[in-house]
Amino acid sequence: MPDTPSHSNEKPEPAPGADPQPRPPRATAGGQGIEDAVPGPRAVRAHTGAPARAAGAGQSRPAPRRPAPTHTGRRPQEPLAPSWQQWQPRHDPPVWIGEIGSDEPARVSVATLWCVAVTGLLSALLLGDGLGLNLLIVTVPAALATYFAARDAGRRLRPWTLVWAVGGVALLAVPALRDAGWPTFLAVMSALALGSLALHGGRTWPGVLLGPFGLFGSLGTGLFWGFQGVRERAEGSRGRWAPVLRTAAVAVVLLIVFGALFASADAAFADLLGGLTPDVSVADGPWRTLLFVLGVGGALAAAHTAAAPLRWDRITVRPGPARGRVEWALPLIVLNLLFAVFIGVQLTVLFGGYDKVLSETGLTYSQYATQGFWQLLGATLLTLLVIGLARRWAPRDGAGDRRLVGAVLGVLCVLTLVVVASALRRMDLYVDAYGLTRLRVSVAAMELWLGLVIVLIMAAGAFGGRWLPRAVAVSGAAGVLVFGLISPDALVAERNIERYGTSHKIDVNYFQQLSADAVPALDTLPEPLRSCALEGIERDLGDADEPWYATSWGESRARDILAERPIDPQWEECSSMNLRSDSGGERDLYDDGRTGDGY
Repeated sequence: MPDTPSHSNEKPEPAPGADPQPRPPRATAGGQGIEDAVPGPRAVRAHTGAPARAAGAGQSRPAPRRPAPTHTGRRPQEPLAPSWQQWQPRHDPPVWIGEIGSDEPARVSVATLWCVAVTGLLSALLLGDGLGLNLLIVTVPAALATYFAARDAGRRLRPWTLVWAVGGVALLAVPALRDAGWPTFLAVMSALALGSLALHGGRTWPGVLLGPFGLFGSLGTGLFWGFQGVRERAEGSRGRWAPVLRTAAVAVVLLIVFGALFASADAAFADLLGGLTPDVSVADGPWRTLLFVLGVGGALAAAHTAAAPLRWDRITVRPGPARGRVEWALPLIVLNLLFAVFIGVQLTVLFGGYDKVLSETGLTYSQYATQGFWQLLGATLLTLLVIGLARRWAPRDGAGDRRLVGAVLGVLCVLTLVVVASALRRMDLYVDAYGLTRLRVSVAAMELWLGLVIVLIMAAGAFGGRWLPRAVAVSGAAGVLVFGLISPDALVAERNIERYGTSHKIDVNYFQQLSADAVPALDTLPEPLRSCALEGIERDLGDADEPWYATSWGESRARDILAERPIDPQWEECSSMNLRSDSGGERDLYDDGRTGDGY
């Protein structure tokens, strides 16, 4: 019988002259001679039963291909030299940047763009003459732009958002009421910080500390977002822009023409119109343009933040590794003992031991009071830092550890409050001896706020501290608001005038450096002190009246007082006169009550 092909697993005998083991088919990839384990087409046909050509039937076996030559001149088995790009540093963004990022904002709406344009226009027209009520006027359209952007993004108004927003608007009342520069600067910066918190939100320490700076990060992205929105709107409605521009141009022309006619026809209307409209000249063009750009950029940054805020609260601050009880508590207990000894000495001094202390130390009364206040202020700040670090590494294994932490830190907070009271007492003694100045008011207010922060920390230790970051921020903003509303310059003048009534010592030269807020108090001085004290303030005010929107209430009141009771001309050159004090002494009045060593 003829041989039939067998499908069993038995391997056939190799043909004479053939290889003992069949080689697997060789496949090439790109001509580089790479072995491939996937069977080729011939193997697939043999497996499926397709007829295959017999070996030696006019078919020669193909010769194996050699590896393609490389262009590096090296042998194929040698590895290639590493590329220079492998040694370049990788600039991968930190993980927390991806965590705080928000979704892309929606396309800017027409209402938002109109509010931004009005903000820029008002900034160019009103902010160039000074600060006053104009800050509140410019804030209104900017706030509307953020409202529309937040509404388009689907954000809802939350209670804390309302608290931050109302606080920011209240702080902008300080430049409208007071003329002093330092309280105004603090109020404006605090208002920007609260506005940024209102847009971002913040309930944790990272959110409260970093949220006030998040608005500055949206300046570039906000401008690009607004430009893209304007371009899309312009491309989609080119036919509707021309009527709007024509209507606006006609309205402006009519206002200018008829306003000029009515102003020339009636002097009272001309005065009213001149007081209400800003005075814009061609020379102020660059400055006004810069203010317009700043107004538009700030409004777009606020609107972009409202549409896509950064989530600073997502940053997780993990507590440090817990220390042992002895390792953690022993340094703090030693610090508490040091505070207790210092407070004991202070109590002795406060109850009448100044003469003994001064005789033993060799210091003067002013040196003892001044030196002590600054050191105690630094001790208060360092104590807050110690409390924060101690909370980070405090033991937290059970109820016993929590009681130990509460007891040690609670004692430290109580002793720190006594140190704050001692520092304020030293300041009061120094003011009684040498008078009140701006710097002394500022540092005393800061010491009071630090004491309030310590009280809040104690309350957080007793009732939980989730509300502590917001409470500290609210207390700081409230402190800046109170500091501006009490008018530090007016307080300095009133306190020194009271001191003059009892000690007949006064520093008239220092009064000339104060702002217009001090004029009502200085107006009560007798001549020639009144004229000499008001000379510098009247010179700073000048003769020309500023616009109503750039004039504070304190400056307007000072102008009215000086207009009603002008300075006596015979006392205008106060620096060349030899004024004597009313106490019967022969010392110069300027030197008799001088405020001390510059502090």
